Amino acid sequence: MANTKGLNAKFESSLKYCVLCCFFFIGCNNLLFASEQRLTIIHTNDLHSHFLGFSPNEDYTPLVVNNDKTIGGWARIASVIKSEKAARDNPVLVLDAGDFLMGSLFHMVSREVALELMIMKEMGYDVITLGNHEFDLKPEGLARIIESAAGKSKIPAIVSSNLIFNDTDDRDDLLEEQFELGRIKPYVVRQKDGLKIGLFGLVGEDAASVAPFAKPVTFGDMVETSKEIVKELREKEQVDLVICLSHSGLDEDPSKSEDLLLAREVPGIDIIVSGHTHTRLPKPIVENNTIIVQAWAYGKQVGVLDVVLTPAGLKLDNYEYVSINDTIQGDKHIHDIISDAVEVVNEKVLQSYGLKFDQVLVETAFDLYLREQESNLGNLITDATRWAVDRAEYDPDDPATRVVLSIQSNGVIRDDILKGETGAVTVSDLFRTVPLGIGWDGTMSYPLVSFYVTASELKKTLEILTTVYRMKGSDYFLQLSGVKMTYNPRRMLFDRVTNILIENDKGDFDPLDYSNANSKRYKAVTNIYNATFLKVIGGFTSGILTIVPKDKAGNPIEDLTKARVDGDTQRPGIQEIKDWTALMDYVRTFGDSNGNGIPDIPEKYRSLEGRQTIDSSINPVKLLAGGNYLTWIAAALIMAAILFTALLVYIPVRIVRKKRVSI
Repeated sequence: MANTKGLNAKFESSLKYCVLCCFFFIGCNNLLFASEQRLTIIHTNDLHSHFLGFSPNEDYTPLVVNNDKTIGGWARIASVIKSEKAARDNPVLVLDAGDFLMGSLFHMVSREVALELMIMKEMGYDVITLGNHEFDLKPEGLARIIESAAGKSKIPAIVSSNLIFNDTDDRDDLLEEQFELGRIKPYVVRQKDGLKIGLFGLVGEDAASVAPFAKPVTFGDMVETSKEIVKELREKEQVDLVICLSHSGLDEDPSKSEDLLLAREVPGIDIIVSGHTHTRLPKPIVENNTIIVQAWAYGKQVGVLDVVLTPAGLKLDNYEYVSINDTIQGDKHIHDIISDAVEVVNEKVLQSYGLKFDQVLVETAFDLYLREQESNLGNLITDATRWAVDRAEYDPDDPATRVVLSIQSNGVIRDDILKGETGAVTVSDLFRTVPLGIGWDGTMSYPLVSFYVTASELKKTLEILTTVYRMKGSDYFLQLSGVKMTYNPRRMLFDRVTNILIENDKGDFDPLDYSNANSKRYKAVTNIYNATFLKVIGGFTSGILTIVPKDKAGNPIEDLTKARVDGDTQRPGIQEIKDWTALMDYVRTFGDSNGNGIPDIPEKYRSLEGRQTIDSSINPVKLLAGGNYLTWIAAALIMAAILFTALLVYIPVRIVRKKRVSI
């Protein structure tokens, strides 16, 4: 019996030891597993209401694969989000870096229906931020969008950390109310399988500079704001990971790459999901231990970032750049929501214009592209606005009322017109080319404005194309109608235009005397967004390119809303002509070349017309001829430098010669 008791005691002791070992082993393994935590981030940016693949919309068939060449489409993006989540057992965050709004007919009902926010919630987006185009509808319009989505309980978390509301101007009160209600927050904290993640959002300096309708809202310094938010997230919230949704962007020039500079100047940001610059970034940038990603634009691609948080810090595990094309079958639920939204747009917007979303307005036998040069699409759009304003305001008995110059910046033209499988161009395709803005009548899209400039100011306007756009970026490149210009990029800054021809009422081109001696005024047209920049371009160029829009009598126009073009003077108020309505009315005037009852885009738009000619030359005559004061000052300084250099050489030589003679 004694031996049995001893054996039992030893067995119990061994069992206890084994149990303790098991617990110890399990604990060690838990500690081991806890030391590495995985996270996947699915991200987009600059979706711009592009629910459907493009281009053209008629070719887009998201529920059938491998039968079209369209790219993008939110139903396809939704499928990618689902499949990437299903492929992982670790936590996943779906994020967007702003400009989810503005770019297609669907945004026309955003204030009433908030389609973008509602569909993004259905797609599985967790957190998003605001971009500059969210402010195109002014603070009140943005507030209405957020309120509409929140009222249906279909809204992702919105973070925007550097918004500054105005205490004395009530135009931003409704948006500030959304902030106070917590529908916009400076940051949010998300718990994912024990991982505590802090997320905040920014509007960068460049994005803020192209958001004129955000007023009176302004945007705080992104670096200083980030330092404060990161400190609060790290110290107060005790987060494990900090993610910034930054609508600031990247640039080939590191000194202009705002998100790169942000990573350098603000330690403690683990990941920056970048937007605004529409950068196709195939692999992440790692700067100062911060991972930076951006996924092109318009839903053409989706980024999938896998990271591992280790005791030593955050580690980039894998990155995939998923192309959104016809190899991906779209999510039927999202596709059905979008299909229903088409009818909403028809009813609430297009019906009053006698149009339908899928209506074919014109056919094309060739593609029309936008480029950083004269482009056939730019020619078509500027011709349309010149035609529309002449139709509304030109009096044949008063030649001064004829539009001489129509301009459109590349930044306002948002999509190409492609032939596709059939050549059919629908209302929705045309709208996407010039979709932005809001009018002073409360309806969507920028209104056209007409005004007068002197001949010398007309030349200054064209100098924006030769010089300013190279400083500020491709969005500032100008497309033209009514004039032909020649410029020499080797001449002095702001004095590179060497010849201007203006179209007469017979379609021929005559030379323009653009000297200060010519006091005649010439009528110009653009949309109110571009006109706003024309007014302030003088400040940017230290007064060199000061342009003062004037009325027909020569009086300066202080308020550009008074220069809006009235499409129907028989009705009370101003019936604003928009970029998009001008284009749709213009293409319907084209002839039907193939006899099928649908107008065709004329062959003249297949090729370029020489509206912008570059004459690059270092010939002294071409460098100086007709130069303004800047050119002659520069020439004088160069001559003085040459003479000074010659004297420096000549005097020592004379001294040496004298010494030799004396010897």
